[in-house]
Amino acid sequence: QAKECNGVKVPIDTSKPNPNEVEFDNLYLDMNGIIHPCTHPEDKPAPKNEDEMMVAIFEYIDRIFNIDRRDCPNGRSDPSSSAPRAKMNQQRSRRFRASKEGMEAAEEKQKIRQEILAKGGFLPPEEVKERFDSNCITPGTEFMDNLAKCLRYYIADRLNSDPGWKNLTVILSDASAPGEGEHKIMDYVRRQRAQPNHDPNTHHCLCGADADLIMLGLATHEPNFTIIREEFKPNKPKPCALCNQMGHEVKDCQGLPREKQGKHDQFADTMPISEQEFIFIRLCVLREYLERELTMASLPFTFDFERSVDDWVFMCFFVGNDFLPHLPSLEIREGAIDRLVNIYKNVVHKTGGYLTESGFVNLQRVQMIMLAVGEVEDSIFKKRKDDDDNFKRRQKEKRKRLKRDQPSFIPGGQFSPQALGNRSSPQAICNPRQAAFEMRMHDRQNSTTSASPNTSLTPDGSPSLGGGIKRKPEDSDSEPEPEDNIRLWETGWKQRYYKNKFDVDASDEKFRRKVVQSYVEGLCWVLRYYYQGCASWNWYYPFHYAPFASDFEGIADMPSDFEKGSKPFKPLEQLMGVFPAASGNFLPPTWRKLMTDPESSIIDFYPEDFAIDLNGKKYAWQGVALLPFVDERRLRAALEEVYPDLTPEESRRNSLGGDVLFVGKHHPLCDFIVEQYKTKNTEAVDIPPELCHGIQGKLTLNDNAVLPDQVVQSPIPTLRDLTQNSAVSISFKDPQFAEDFVFKATVLPGAKKPAPVLKPGDWEKTSNDGRPWRPQLGFNRDRKPVHLDQSAFRTLGHTMPRERGMPGMYPNAVPLGAYSSPYARPLMGSQQQIPKLLSNLRPQESWRGPTPLFQQTPQRTTGAAPLLAWNRMLQSPNQFQPAQYQGLGPMGYPQRPEDRMDRGRQV
Repeated sequence: QAKECNGVKVPIDTSKPNPNEVEFDNLYLDMNGIIHPCTHPEDKPAPKNEDEMMVAIFEYIDRIFNIDRRDCPNGRSDPSSSAPRAKMNQQRSRRFRASKEGMEAAEEKQKIRQEILAKGGFLPPEEVKERFDSNCITPGTEFMDNLAKCLRYYIADRLNSDPGWKNLTVILSDASAPGEGEHKIMDYVRRQRAQPNHDPNTHHCLCGADADLIMLGLATHEPNFTIIREEFKPNKPKPCALCNQMGHEVKDCQGLPREKQGKHDQFADTMPISEQEFIFIRLCVLREYLERELTMASLPFTFDFERSVDDWVFMCFFVGNDFLPHLPSLEIREGAIDRLVNIYKNVVHKTGGYLTESGFVNLQRVQMIMLAVGEVEDSIFKKRKDDDDNFKRRQKEKRKRLKRDQPSFIPGGQFSPQALGNRSSPQAICNPRQAAFEMRMHDRQNSTTSASPNTSLTPDGSPSLGGGIKRKPEDSDSEPEPEDNIRLWETGWKQRYYKNKFDVDASDEKFRRKVVQSYVEGLCWVLRYYYQGCASWNWYYPFHYAPFASDFEGIADMPSDFEKGSKPFKPLEQLMGVFPAASGNFLPPTWRKLMTDPESSIIDFYPEDFAIDLNGKKYAWQGVALLPFVDERRLRAALEEVYPDLTPEESRRNSLGGDVLFVGKHHPLCDFIVEQYKTKNTEAVDIPPELCHGIQGKLTLNDNAVLPDQVVQSPIPTLRDLTQNSAVSISFKDPQFAEDFVFKATVLPGAKKPAPVLKPGDWEKTSNDGRPWRPQLGFNRDRKPVHLDQSAFRTLGHTMPRERGMPGMYPNAVPLGAYSSPYARPLMGSQQQIPKLLSNLRPQESWRGPTPLFQQTPQRTTGAAPLLAWNRMLQSPNQFQPAQYQGLGPMGYPQRPEDRMDRGRQV
């Protein structure tokens, strides 16, 4: 962290060795995980405009570099761009949801505001500001185009001014380059690994928040792969959107005047700020866990840990991913991954081999696994119902217990309870007789009402002679539950599922096979996407729900090939495919009209409202948005009519771009690139790997290049232009391979396995005295932590002062030597009563405490001293009789009295 000296912040010298004691070679930034946190930060006000947003992004990237890069030679930044069609369905669902939830929240906020003001509540004047639409963080928008310009400026500025960037090779793949950010990163890693001069011990570090980065990192089979991400801290306090006060949400706002914060209200507009922390996820440690979990003996084929990791990654797709819905019987919170691993280990000896190989699936073996899952589907559904019922029962009992334990009456006004530590001066009591009378009347009314729990009362308060009245719904302890028409725990669940979700009969074998085939295609497509790259830009799963595992019968002969030569959507075309009509302001006017005009040929793609199927869940965000799927042919046909209306600037934003490579003047590759511009070489040239840390690829001249001795214009008015620029940029393209080339999913020859972190005995539950073993902290396994042994802690626990606020570790234990007991014995004449280490602590007289219940009448022992650990070690064993050790345990430490009593009643 940056330090301050006399109020001046001292910049961090990133050229020094990494304080984490590990040097990374390649750092990858998935920009999605950076842009979104900057739009709605947790611990400070959101940016007011686009310029503040860009500065916040710059600061965030600086923090990442300061944390994990010191001499990292290669850096790559990848914002997501035009995604495959399979991903666009999820993007469409998210953006429609965000638009709907944003409008509903604004309407609810306005409604509550009017109610509070009608009751005479106090609210600050409503700020007139445009709601930030996070949908603008989509390739093709003007915002993303401006972000690309700002990132070019940022890279050039750091290469000119930061000594830690001196020898960096920076590759920027902005939103114009097609592909998701994390998959563009993986594609780069795969293609560099396939080069003959690639270093197999390269240490990769990927910054991103998505969980699938763990799977992608495992799929590379690189021995040194680390993920850095923000530490998630839930339930951070946020101010109310109506009154800007902390402690409640909008729905609970009462419009009360704001309390003074501080003596002079100096803390009125401050929010509790906590520096965001980051964590490392080291995949080499995860691989150790997986190796222990997946290792199998007596297989009919040779066990290969790398192949079993690929199978594990593949099985994780069944519990859900960005492209396919999870199977109904496999919920990750119910331990679905462990269930799949156990079934896999039981069945794999029958399959004759592994399920996958380098991203290609063996469907015949997968069928055996899925049918094994199908055999237990019925029991899974019944257990889910039982667990849910038990959870509801426990919650109901908890609510009843809390309601029962609440006080029947809490006085208000001048007698109301005050929080401890309230330093405000007490108010004078006014008319205490009237207050006492009101308390008595309230208590009498409560006692009359609750005289008999089975007696109902008439409106005037008298007992009713008739039967009991029905309890009001709002008094019920149970919460309203969404209606479940499927009832998976009852017989006939498969028929009801297909009838309700697909509107077909379960007996329609042809339709069920169509659903299963589409899902199988999806599994093959996703695995290929993770290991080889995008197999098809046009494929997608055309249903909202998944089939059952028991339906995966006869899938061995299903085709799993995809059309070749498919092309991604252009940026503006993708916007038309994922945006709701409410976000049409990011599109050209004539394109926007296609979303709202009733005569539009594709108006059905943009419903104003849509249903959300909770699908057995409790909250709307967990449900399935039932949106119509976009027909690509109809969309392209409608856009052909409005393409001529694009301006030159819009046409530029709608074109597909590529990667750009940046270096500074001290980089060995700088002179080579400058020479290409001087000679105006229009041909693509190979990068000399010896000049660029082993990176290979093609370089071509860039039209909007950053060139030495040319001013780099600042895209943000608040930042200066770079008038003394020495950095240079050029277009970069990864090494190209044949379309049918297969990247091998193996550990490269020459790769060194990292030193193991986990110990063999750490897996046994009975090891370490029953306590879970904590794995290595940090990257240096040889760092020796400074600590005290157990005897020292016990000594400190007995000798620490007992005043309030400073309790010892054993504040209630019997002081050793304070009473006559087998614990105490006289010290030798040559010994000190307390070693010099504790000579400044309290004397023995202050250790005296109350007599324990298990002791007889105490007798002070003259000259007795505590039997400290080092006292026992200093004395020779043959100087004392065995009877003196009667109260010592097997390790030489005093036993608890109850332990000794249990062992033959020796006391």
